[in-house]
Amino acid sequence: MKFMQDFSAQMSKLKEKLQNADAIVIGAGSGLSTAAGFTYSDERFEKYFADFGKKYGFHDMYSGGFYPYKTPEEHWAYWSRYIFVNRYMDPPKPVYQELFNLVKDKNYFVITTNVDHCFQKAGFDKKRLFYTQGDYGLFQCSEPCCNRTYDNEKLVIQMVREQNDMRIPTELIPRCPVCGKPMTMNLRADDRFVQDEGWETACERYEMFIDKHRQSDVLYLELGVGYNTPAIIKYPFWKLTAQNRRATYACINYGEAFCPDQIQKQSICLNSDISEIIKKL
Repeated sequence: MKFMQDFSAQMSKLKEKLQNADAIVIGAGSGLSTAAGFTYSDERFEKYFADFGKKYGFHDMYSGGFYPYKTPEEHWAYWSRYIFVNRYMDPPKPVYQELFNLVKDKNYFVITTNVDHCFQKAGFDKKRLFYTQGDYGLFQCSEPCCNRTYDNEKLVIQMVREQNDMRIPTELIPRCPVCGKPMTMNLRADDRFVQDEGWETACERYEMFIDKHRQSDVLYLELGVGYNTPAIIKYPFWKLTAQNRRATYACINYGEAFCPDQIQKQSICLNSDISEIIKKL
């Protein structure tokens, strides 16, 4: 694995591919949302969760999501605020909008492990998006008793408005409308993750797009993908590039921009801040 150092040449090559490729497949990980300002510690944590941090002793939003709250009222007080801040608020920087401006007139598709809905809010076509790991904006039955998900915006906003002393009113605790069991987030954590009809449709559209352009002049643009779930985006992009001499793999990721030697001549690796690269493009 090798880093590529010639920044100017790499940028020129990426601009050319964005302009002229037959298709663009964007693979996005958490690093893209981080570049947009969706950070989960430090100033942003203190701004929205200082009270929880002081009471429960954690210092970042992720830790708060795994904290063993004693009551569901406390659990949903935290999670409703977390969802509101990271799903229904816009990120501080317009990185997603700038990315959309680069590809809106192109033949593109997006696969992402992010669950914050930023692509759709920025204007990306819903029919060209595949959220593989779920959505902060959806509830599902914790059992689950059925293959359904439920929009949570109205209830989440009500929880945020009515919580007091880091507890929501008991009557706002979400329960499955089918079986009455507690609801949970539609996030892939174990084998209880619900892949509803919308998920299956998006998966099918993505697979059809990949198959259609398997031997095309295609740009696989990987943005902020780490090693939590490399088998979803990173490894398939490498494999698809290796199988197609016309394909180009581009990786933009601060501190983790590299590719296998086998596809080095077909690759663009920029070890830089994603937001700065998108601005330059």
